[in-house]
Amino acid sequence: MQFSESWLRTLVNPSLDSEALAHALTMAGLEVEELDPVAPAFERVVVARIVSAEKHPDADRLRLCQVDAGEHGVLQIVCGAPNAAVGLLVPCALVGAKLPGIEIKQAKVRGIESFGMLCSAKELGLAADADGLLVLPADAPVGRSVREYLDLDDRLITLKLTPNRADCLSLSGIARE
Repeated sequence: MQFSESWLRTLVNPSLDSEALAHALTMAGLEVEELDPVAPAFERVVVARIVSAEKHPDADRLRLCQVDAGEHGVLQIVCGAPNAAVGLLVPCALVGAKLPGIEIKQAKVRGIESFGMLCSAKELGLAADADGLLVLPADAPVGRSVREYLDLDDRLITLKLTPNRADCLSLSGIARE
């Protein structure tokens, strides 16, 4: 059985860190097999609104986007995602951001300066593949850290349950333990 630590803590919140909580669950007879982060490490990725998205003058599949990144200002970003459209809220990796396997730098793409990168779920390490930008809900606060907004500092707890512990097949049963 797999669940998030924050979900369990909405029902019961002992003053234990993640490792101590996993140990307490194991000592209660619920063997914790894994305690993994929800998402890989990345930093300097914020919620941004696409203000404009025009065709790149020198490339058919690229768009020249102006994005509002909150306190970081309006940034010019060259984007190749097919779903980049005005009004969308998407993750924006700022210059200096470290994503899984890549560091974002200011670059020239086909002669146009780009000051960051608009991200898909794959680029953030949240999915195996993606066919466009990760579109965030319309109420996402512009400029806020994506890690914070999506609660990606949470951890997944995987339990190995035995057949005699049917009482722990629900989160309320685990919280009771």
